[in-house]
Amino acid sequence: MSLINGVSTEMSSDSDQVVPEASDSYVSTPYIDAIVERALMYLHSGYPVHIAGPSGTGKTTLAFHLAALWGQPVTLIHGNAEFDTSDLIGSDNSGFNRSKLVDNYIHSVVKTQEEMRKVWVDNRLTTACRNGDTLVYDEFNRSRPETNNVLLSILSEGILNLPGLRSTGEGYLTVNPNFRAIFTSNPEEYAGTHKTQDALMDRLITLRLDHPDRNTELKVICAKSGLEEKEAMYIVDTVRELRSYHDHQVRPSLRAGIAIARILHQAGHKPRSGDHFFHHVCYDVLSMETAKIQHENCSVFNKMVDQIITQVCPPLSVRTNRSKQGGTSSTKKTLTTQVKKVMGDS
Repeated sequence: MSLINGVSTEMSSDSDQVVPEASDSYVSTPYIDAIVERALMYLHSGYPVHIAGPSGTGKTTLAFHLAALWGQPVTLIHGNAEFDTSDLIGSDNSGFNRSKLVDNYIHSVVKTQEEMRKVWVDNRLTTACRNGDTLVYDEFNRSRPETNNVLLSILSEGILNLPGLRSTGEGYLTVNPNFRAIFTSNPEEYAGTHKTQDALMDRLITLRLDHPDRNTELKVICAKSGLEEKEAMYIVDTVRELRSYHDHQVRPSLRAGIAIARILHQAGHKPRSGDHFFHHVCYDVLSMETAKIQHENCSVFNKMVDQIITQVCPPLSVRTNRSKQGGTSSTKKTLTTQVKKVMGDS
């Protein structure tokens, strides 16, 4: 038993298949419940669901949660630019068969036969279509559009074309009626993504996710970090305030808020203005946005973070400040180690 994004999963005898189970640790809010309700209705109606949105908005978590609620075994595929059609449906593999026949009456008579022949081996998409599994195709737009063309007939006609089996009369597979598909994708401007063909998008019902509302973000960060809600609130407000700056050029994700909260919880610190550790954790975790905010070719990101923390978070008390900041040199020495450990556990 393991956890995938807060959803309990159990590996089946087929290593490509998982059996998800709804987990009590999955955060439920009105915002999430409304999305889940619509998505399940689309699946019940026989339509594939496409969860689209920027990184860190919980797309994969939601996909596994939906699959767990649907209750069927899951076949998982991660989009890959190196994929071709055979990586999805399967291919002909050359097989070598050798047999030996011993005569029961004349023991000295031994006949050996050798044969080379091609054997079709199903890949994950074909297996899911045969068995009626739930396909979770994560970041499917990282695969090339021509690779995903095989999905068109599956999603519209319920037929999978298998050219390698035409010689045996099995060139077309009727898709199991229990088969369902859940797709996730990142925006097209992200590195490594491809523009999806209109014909495929027309077959999907797309749920577009953005950063969640404040209540959902707060509950998720508390659940994932162990930080108290009153403390997590300051982190949520800091991250959300940063998102609102500079016409949405800065978009730190929910994942960043979780990381900051987990690091503070493990280090025994609180989100306080003037706590050097907290300030530097925010710089480090959110540093991917640094280059986007510049003045005269110099980054002003750290100053902006400091300003927001001062506005949002309560100040560090004088007594606490002296005790914690008196050991500034040791804090600097251990900061990198603590950050790497927590981020590695995420």
